Amino acid sequence: MSEVVAAAWVWVRKRQVLVVRAHGSDAFYLPGGKPEAGETHAEAAAREAEEEVGIPLRAAGLRLFRTIDAPAHNRPPGTRVRLITFLGDPGTPEPTPAPANEIAELAWFTSADAARCAPAIRLLLDELVGAGLID
Repeated sequence: MSEVVAAAWVWVRKRQVLVVRAHGSDAFYLPGGKPEAGETHAEAAAREAEEEVGIPLRAAGLRLFRTIDAPAHNRPPGTRVRLITFLGDPGTPEPTPAPANEIAELAWFTSADAARCAPAIRLLLDELVGAGLID
């Protein structure tokens, strides 16, 4: 069994979480990706957020939320993802995220949208509901 390790940013606003969908994918996930060599998970989450939705973040301002283990979406059978998620508000008030690079669209989801998400994000939505952050 192989494992993909990824770091992602959880941005909750008005009891909804920001999600993205890449070109060619049928599922939504969080802005995030794999850490580059020498990069911490928080640094990877901040870099990916800026690359994918254009929101600059300070890695030092991010707080570990949850680590999710789930089947990896669009990967060979048996592949797992370990998704390390971070909460943190953008440095500027009310920035407007926009899809960039491989991102086709973005949306604001509640737990009612779980069926449209990758398996790890479905688990994360449950965690966000349990923490009282989203509906």
